Amino acid sequence: MTIPLPQEPMAPIIADELPVGADWGYQLKWDGVRLLSRLENGRIDLFSRQMLDKTSLYPEAVQALQALEANAREYVLDGEAVMFDSSKQRPNFALILQRERSRSIKVGNRTENQFLYVLFDLLYWNGEDLRSLPYQERYRRLQQLLPEKLPNLFVTDMFTDRDSLWKWVEAAGWEGIVGKRLSSPYREAKKHKDWYKKKTALLFDVLIPGLIIRGGQVASLLMMKDATLFGRVSLGLDQPMKTRLLQEGLGQESGVPLFDKLPAELKREHILWLKAPYTCTVTGLEVTSAGQLRHPKIVNLKGFT
Repeated sequence: MTIPLPQEPMAPIIADELPVGADWGYQLKWDGVRLLSRLENGRIDLFSRQMLDKTSLYPEAVQALQALEANAREYVLDGEAVMFDSSKQRPNFALILQRERSRSIKVGNRTENQFLYVLFDLLYWNGEDLRSLPYQERYRRLQQLLPEKLPNLFVTDMFTDRDSLWKWVEAAGWEGIVGKRLSSPYREAKKHKDWYKKKTALLFDVLIPGLIIRGGQVASLLMMKDATLFGRVSLGLDQPMKTRLLQEGLGQESGVPLFDKLPAELKREHILWLKAPYTCTVTGLEVTSAGQLRHPKIVNLKGFT
């Protein structure tokens, strides 16, 4: 018999404010990628948010999880794969995204950057499906399974003071916090009103290497960060800016695409590639697992605002 896995992991819903009350607990939002793990018949397998096999990509997690086998013959855990850079001050999403994209491990990253597997839920343990139990009980059992913090494997802390945790997150420059209803069962995806996330304002300095033209006008701007496509942005552009961008862009068009590969939706667009990219500061809700900024908005386009 194969231990059951969720079709899609339970995911927090973004909110402007998190609920408060005796039935709510709060955790740090770790800036990484979702990683579930299953121990069955002595074998540890890892799965992504889309339930794709990630076992070979994170050998550090497999090795760390072996410490749990004294307390478990089988389990399903839910958590986050995180990378800290050499500063060790906060998670670095770009580093874990590099691992995902390369589908391989760079020796330099393994020595200079710290990998963490942060656990926050226990779905199955030694023959018992725990998903119908309240989160508070699942969390208690998870702490029983892993009572101590290991160098790169631990259970995330639970806090009761929402406002104090939020103040710390803002001061430390972390991504945000998650509020969880302590009495809630494990419900897949976002089919619930039990987990919510609040995120700090995300600001990024990006380059604008190309303009997307539709109907003879600038429709949006391509964004590039760390030499990688970061998405497109149109919010914050007014008509005078669009007119000036088109005039200047036509005067410095290179005609040479900056990226070897473009998403299918961009291949259908008319892109005016620039010889000298603009510098821009943007804000957005979050960076997706594909490395794209969600709901971006221009804060400052150098030379225009």
